[in-house]
Amino acid sequence: MASTSSSSSSPAFPERKGFKADADGQLYYSPYSELFGAMDQHLYKLPTTPEFLFSEEATFQRRSLGENIQYYTGCGYLGGAVAGGAKGLVDGVRQIESGDTAKLRVNRLLNSSGHTGRMMGNKIGIVGLMYAGMESGAWYLRKSDDLLNSVAAGLATGAFYKAAAGPRTAAIAGALGAMAAGGMVVGKQAAKRYLPL
Repeated sequence: MASTSSSSSSPAFPERKGFKADADGQLYYSPYSELFGAMDQHLYKLPTTPEFLFSEEATFQRRSLGENIQYYTGCGYLGGAVAGGAKGLVDGVRQIESGDTAKLRVNRLLNSSGHTGRMMGNKIGIVGLMYAGMESGAWYLRKSDDLLNSVAAGLATGAFYKAAAGPRTAAIAGALGAMAAGGMVVGKQAAKRYLPL
């Protein structure tokens, strides 16, 4: 192992005490470098690639079911809460009467935006939860990750979400869900291809 000084360690860790890199780019860390000075003892080898508990996880290039549930439910709730809060704020402004005090106006705005934000956040979070389950189920059944999984998950999510309103409404909601999911996937692919991020 060729040793270098900590000032010329790795580009990932410039000028950080306790880090060393060998000629192959392998990173080493010593938590005792400030106490003992010499860094050749007590070195810990740091990974340079992602580590997985099971080797099968390294072959998957997609999120797991748990990660999908957290992502779609969280994004749905957050987006719904923000949109619902904005709608509730507009509704609260419309409900203000001319004789209201400032304290009463603020209270009306906060109550309206909080109530509508919670309701919409919960509804869209449930849609995200259902979509995550449907998409992961489609991947599990088909063993491929493509546009068809997302469209089928959007179709099933919309249909199940509005199933209690009747078959016609469920069919319309399913079609809208399929178009929304397909549009999101196509938009994501177009953004990856054409936007320099």
